[in-house]
Amino acid sequence: LSTPNVVPCYVQSNYFFNESTMKLTIFAVLASTAAAFVAQQPATTTGTALNAERREIFGAAAAAAAGLAFAAPAAQAVVDYENIALLGGGTTVDLNNANVRVYLKMPGMYPAVAGKIVSNGPYKTVADVYNIKGLTGPEKDMIKKYESRFTAKEPAAEYVIDRINNGLYR
Repeated sequence: LSTPNVVPCYVQSNYFFNESTMKLTIFAVLASTAAAFVAQQPATTTGTALNAERREIFGAAAAAAAGLAFAAPAAQAVVDYENIALLGGGTTVDLNNANVRVYLKMPGMYPAVAGKIVSNGPYKTVADVYNIKGLTGPEKDMIKKYESRFTAKEPAAEYVIDRINNGLYR
């Protein structure tokens, strides 16, 4: 199954940082870590004052690194699926992406016919659903009854994986 326009954010090449932001963040973390290992100053500075200076330097570096991390550009993942209404929220159902429980809204379809439909996809056209092996005459009649409510969109990996079992139980 190919989904040319849908790429999960963890596969993006820029993750959450671009290259220069990542380098600056690494530099800030390294600088703050190195500041903790600075040689002690002459005896004129007390141990408490030296620790306070180290904490200030480390705090400033950590704040700079955190600021860079939060200022990074957002991941470029697809958030909204353009055919979300076809997954059961409307009257039309996408044969390739809708979950088996969507067919509960169509009396006679669930569980036998619905199970066969979601188990045998993907379909290029709505007519392809009639080619399911083992489909009986009455089951074909049931599909024919609701055929005007079906569509066959391109399978989307985020929804195809949940067609048979979406993890919702009574």
